[in-house]
Amino acid sequence: MLIQGFNNLLWLISLGMLVFSAFAFVDSAIRREDAYRAADKKTKPFWLIILGLATLVNVLFGVMAFLPIIGLIATIVYMVDVRPALKRVSGGGKGPRRGGSSSDGPYGPWNGGR
Repeated sequence: MLIQGFNNLLWLISLGMLVFSAFAFVDSAIRREDAYRAADKKTKPFWLIILGLATLVNVLFGVMAFLPIIGLIATIVYMVDVRPALKRVSGGGKGPRRGGSSSDGPYGPWNGGR
């Protein structure tokens, strides 16, 4: 019974790693090529290959192999370093950095235009 619970935990971790790397792969695929150059974060094909391999390795191997851990590290690097830089360059940031105030709604300020 204990081994079955451990196997279920490993399966959930493996599924989480697969979803995480697949999300990063799709996110890197929808970003513009010139944003990668402007952010000085390698190239779009580089990240597509790395994240595609990370996703493929997660599909082929479970969490018990060494290669998925390397793929997880590459995915984390993309998510915490490359993705925010691409969002900054592309103007995808939200909130006051876009030039509005925190009280701005979709049609203007919420505070009655003061």
